[in-house]
Amino acid sequence: MSEQTPTPTEPEESAAEPTVAATEDVEPQPEPDTPAEPEAAPQPAPPAPPKPAAPSPAMFAARRPAAARPAGGAAGAAPEPHPDPSESMKHGRVAEDGTVYVVAADGTEREVGSYPGASPEEALAYFARKYDEMLASADLLKARLAGTDVSAHDARQSLAHLKEQIGEAHVVGDLAALSAVVKHLEEEVKVRSRTEQEERLQAKARAAQEREKLVVEAEQLAATEPAKVQWKQSSGRVRELLEEWKAHQRSGPRLDKEVENALWQRFSHARSDFDKMRKTWFAHLDEEHASAKATKERLVREAEALSTSKDWGATAGAFKRLMQDWKRAGRASRADDDALWARFKAAQDSFFDAKDEVVAAEEAEFTENLKVKEGLLEEAEALTVDEAHLDQTKAELRKIQDRWDAAGKVPRADIKRVENRLRAVEQKVRDVEDSQWQRTDPELNARAQSMVDQLERAVQGLEADLAAAQAAGEDKKAQDLEAELATKKLWLSSARGGLGR
Repeated sequence: MSEQTPTPTEPEESAAEPTVAATEDVEPQPEPDTPAEPEAAPQPAPPAPPKPAAPSPAMFAARRPAAARPAGGAAGAAPEPHPDPSESMKHGRVAEDGTVYVVAADGTEREVGSYPGASPEEALAYFARKYDEMLASADLLKARLAGTDVSAHDARQSLAHLKEQIGEAHVVGDLAALSAVVKHLEEEVKVRSRTEQEERLQAKARAAQEREKLVVEAEQLAATEPAKVQWKQSSGRVRELLEEWKAHQRSGPRLDKEVENALWQRFSHARSDFDKMRKTWFAHLDEEHASAKATKERLVREAEALSTSKDWGATAGAFKRLMQDWKRAGRASRADDDALWARFKAAQDSFFDAKDEVVAAEEAEFTENLKVKEGLLEEAEALTVDEAHLDQTKAELRKIQDRWDAAGKVPRADIKRVENRLRAVEQKVRDVEDSQWQRTDPELNARAQSMVDQLERAVQGLEADLAAAQAAGEDKKAQDLEAELATKKLWLSSARGGLGR
């Protein structure tokens, strides 16, 4: 018989041995002193691959459990330290025939296997280590739940796999404690599931609000008065809203079908309404542009016909009317408007340039005329204006006026100034003439004397009435008579001043 390593045997119904990389270290395999054949279990088991020799309790005592690493590198709670194998070994015993039993808390026992060729301590240590590996798996899952963002789905799968491994596991250890850990993990997984469900609901609510904002903005754009819409910016914004909607569908939480359909219907209708409004607006704008183009083409033809006119005043007025009509005509398309305006302005400039040349020549002539009239003003303002020299002054002024008319036009800017100076001299002469006439007019003097006589009689009557009222002690009547008497005396004084005496 060839030499081989002793292999522990387990009952046929045993599950496959779990592997927990986070808690196992590679250990040296001791060579047994005496080769031995594997001892058959009460029921034959299928051939198993060679397993390492049983580690000694001393090796377990010297070994430190590896710390579990939470998924994703996130800092989390480390798994609880595994019990020393010697502690787990306390929950088992080895029969005289080498069969290993696990002892429950109530004292009942269950066969877990045997380890031929090994001492009872080594056999117990082997099956205790298998228990520790399961406990390490449970601790690792507990640490992941406590310290990482492992999903409830992944945690449920891990827990199901662990429970499958435990089953009727052939291990030696505190099975009640392991069951308690599993029960705790089940509660933790339920909590994680509830938390995720709440988070999903909150995420869906936020996503619905964000979609609602997109819908409301689209509806506001569609409801804006067409004349106030910035079409380029608004059209671009509607396209952006659609891309944002698609991005929410691709990467955001999935909304309830009823909610998403309702929002999409509103969003789609808003986009359709905006598109219809835009088409209607631009169709109307095209009509306005066509009408404005026709009107401006007519104005351009009129302007070009007037561009060669020499009737400066009337034609300038006509161009002013054409400009007002141009402003009222509205806008054609930009290209048409620019081309028509260039023609209109060219015709207008042609007329006014010719007019300016004539006006410039006239202005040079008018400047010389101004010099003549300013000399005449000096002569007129030097005249002596009084009653003694009135006839002579009037004769001299008539000569100056004749020469003034013969001098011709002056620059427009100087017309009012020089005319006002001449009118001032003429007014002084008229004032002296009127004053003389009023004093010498018999009819006017007679009327003035009649007024003086009437006022004198009225004053005398009021004075008599006042004296009677005062004598009778009628104070109120006396006050009224005094006021009326003062007025009449004022009129009398003025009338006397108008007499030619």
